Amino acid sequence: MSETAHPLLPPSVPLLRSATPGGEVAVQVGGVDTADGLLVTPGTGLTALLRGLDGRRAQRTVVAEAASVGHDPAAVTALLDGLRATGLLVDLDAADLLAADAGPAATARTRAELPAATGSDRTPAGSSWQARRAASVVVEGATRVGVPLAAVLAASGVGRVSVRDTGLVTAGEAVVGGFDAADEGRPRAVAAADAVRRVNPLTDLRAPAGTSPDLVVLTAPWAASDPAVADLQARGVPHLVATVRGETGVVGPLVVPGASSCLRCAELHRRDLDPRWPVLAAQLTAGGGVLGGATATCLMTAVVTAVQVLAHLDGRAAPVTLGATLELRPPDLLPRTRHWPAHPECGCLPGGSPPAGVTTAPPAG
Repeated sequence: MSETAHPLLPPSVPLLRSATPGGEVAVQVGGVDTADGLLVTPGTGLTALLRGLDGRRAQRTVVAEAASVGHDPAAVTALLDGLRATGLLVDLDAADLLAADAGPAATARTRAELPAATGSDRTPAGSSWQARRAASVVVEGATRVGVPLAAVLAASGVGRVSVRDTGLVTAGEAVVGGFDAADEGRPRAVAAADAVRRVNPLTDLRAPAGTSPDLVVLTAPWAASDPAVADLQARGVPHLVATVRGETGVVGPLVVPGASSCLRCAELHRRDLDPRWPVLAAQLTAGGGVLGGATATCLMTAVVTAVQVLAHLDGRAAPVTLGATLELRPPDLLPRTRHWPAHPECGCLPGGSPPAGVTTAPPAG
């Protein structure tokens, strides 16, 4: 590992006093759950060293400072390598640090989010955290899913989060992490912005001007019928469905124009399974698309959606909703996956090819 790496031991990793069978003082780092841990001996004076791994100093600085208070530099280097090998240590780079906001509160929030944004498996090719901080997400619909989702994304470090909606908040829309009871009667967009500010006051709430967002999240129950979807597809803007239909939370499909099947493909598959679907879909859309769902369903849908959004923004792995949906049904809310391959009549992909890893079998149900 390069001496210019900035080692971070997440604050959530426990440091526990322990001892070897021979009675020697030791420190157990992590290892209290399913993750691996590391037993370090001798443990005298190591707790302060380990808690000082805040990602703000290069490894060579950490080793030099440890040597100045009596630690063996070779032993400290071996300790850091051991922590990396167990996945406990996260290595930051200059881009991560430059992308962090200034101030004690922002620093505390950043330390909590950086381990998940960077991860121990990050390649040196780039910074997921930097990409996340530079990203712009638009949430279409200040719903009981959309507003908590926007708040989670802001708390997770997404630099610009904009919620677009019109109208006024109603009493039934209050939800944990979103509107509260005092928001009744306020403009929906304004109240949604306040919900985001509560978790991260530094988030840019403006919609992107002159450029397309990195992702648009569609919260209407039947988003495929929205004329704006065709515009997103034509402009090549990635978009993701996040809603509740009846009592079922639905996340996906994630559409990356030109690389995955689109929402029209899913509608055509539904028509193939049930020729009456176009008539039924028209009635569902005309009904106003009221978003229902219990609080737990809405919040679970928002959290699962946030994971998919962050996977797309971070670019470390293909989100599971690429060309697929995750359905969360009460009472257990365990996700059920349905694949929506490219439909041969749609033409959204060259030759109707599905995205990598997506089956071409018709969706079930």
